[in-house]
Amino acid sequence: MPAIKIAPSFLTADLGRIADEVRAVEAAGADYLHLDVMDGHFVPPISFGAIVIEAINKVTDLPLDVHLMIEHPERQLESFAEAGAGILNVHAEACDDLPAIIAQIKALGCRAGAGLNPETGIDAIEASLAEVDQVLVMGVNPGWGGQALIPETIGKLRDLRALLNQRGLRTDIEIDGGVKVHNAAECAAAGANVLVAGSVVFNDNASVEDSMRDLREALATTEAKS
Repeated sequence: MPAIKIAPSFLTADLGRIADEVRAVEAAGADYLHLDVMDGHFVPPISFGAIVIEAINKVTDLPLDVHLMIEHPERQLESFAEAGAGILNVHAEACDDLPAIIAQIKALGCRAGAGLNPETGIDAIEASLAEVDQVLVMGVNPGWGGQALIPETIGKLRDLRALLNQRGLRTDIEIDGGVKVHNAAECAAAGANVLVAGSVVFNDNASVEDSMRDLREALATTEAKS
């Protein structure tokens, strides 16, 4: 399995101190920055767009893992690529022609990710597994941070990794939502190798540095076995 990466999500960060928050997770050893773009249609909330991502890109060298929770993502891909996205994740539920949109992402020079909501089966992206660089599995209903992991997600991760292994693919599996210190190792053991970390990193109980350290320590056993 590919090496385990941590991608702090800025959905629960203090956006009034965004540059400081970016530098804090960078210093704490983050592998990616996970940026949730929400349009108020695909999911009820509205977050931020390409202008904010461009600003974040100016203060970090970390890859930007951009999660497009938007309708008609094909209309916006170019602007996010120009803003500095390294990975562009689109949702299977929002794509009329997923293979064409994956090809569009790659033509823009970005890695391509395909997202699945909790109720969406793996079969929705099965035909595109050889083309995507990452499958983003939602562990919660999309749109809000701080939710508990839906238990059935673990089985979904395990089934997806088994399918990828069967096809000889080392595609990344990203788990987004509900990742905590107590379940991080279970998610990784089930096959996820990119863990989106929102409220587990950005919270009022511990510093970003301490929270990231606790998460890494929780993953250490799984990484040693892989």
